[in-house]
Amino acid sequence: MRIDSTHKKWLIASLAILFAAIAVYVPCAWRASAGSMGGTAVGLTFGIVGFAFMAFAGLLSARKKVPVWRVGRAQTWMRGHLWLGLLSLPLILFHAGFHFGGPLTTVLMILLIVVVASGIFGAVLQHYLPSVMTGEAPLETIFEQIDRVRGQLLAEAHDCMAGVYGPGGLLAAAAARAAAEEEETSLTEEAVAPLRNFYAAEVRPSLENPHARGRRLSDPADARTMFEGLCALVPHEVHGAVKDLEEICEEARQLRKQERLHHWLHGWLMLHIPLSLALLLLGAAHAVMALRY
Repeated sequence: MRIDSTHKKWLIASLAILFAAIAVYVPCAWRASAGSMGGTAVGLTFGIVGFAFMAFAGLLSARKKVPVWRVGRAQTWMRGHLWLGLLSLPLILFHAGFHFGGPLTTVLMILLIVVVASGIFGAVLQHYLPSVMTGEAPLETIFEQIDRVRGQLLAEAHDCMAGVYGPGGLLAAAAARAAAEEEETSLTEEAVAPLRNFYAAEVRPSLENPHARGRRLSDPADARTMFEGLCALVPHEVHGAVKDLEEICEEARQLRKQERLHHWLHGWLMLHIPLSLALLLLGAAHAVMALRY
């Protein structure tokens, strides 16, 4: 994973904060009794700073949702969200003295661990999946336009078949030439029947219902074998139409792959964001209860 210079600065600063926190925590924890770290001045400081880091990380979502918030660069907020959110875990562990305590603090620690883990998972996905999209789905389409492009591919496939079977298609032209020259032609309805059958059984259902399971054209190797077999069954005059259909199916396959990758890239937020909000609300409740009681 390549780290740019700005990320390196955040990494160095985060490590410096972490090592400083460790240097403060170790002697204090040595002197404190088991489970009492959170109530000490150092423990409270760790808790306040850790919660502040969590709050800063949580403000990223608010900044995205409120267009008038333009405090700082979006890239700076994103990197701060990543590094300070990650730092909040060891600081809160130092605050708790590595003891989960009662039910509320146990839930808070579990939530924090899950939120940080899901954040790391999302960061890895955001770094890795775009390169996978470029490599495995080079015909990348804007996600919101995928359904429209699928409709275009189905129309192209229909036009391709019309170029063989339509009034001005290959079959009609071959029949007209044969009648004019009073001789038989190899390009007959029976000869190209495998193309019609293959289109009806495999191509059209795959394009009309791309999310159905068990489609053989969903697998690139199976699709290649099937189209090669089709070319062996039909006259060479319609090989161009077969090739066009194969390219259409390949583009449809890339759309399905891009759709899956997009859901992976954004689906983790459905876990990360609600749990982050719950963590901040419960953390604030824990702070109020600790100060009052």
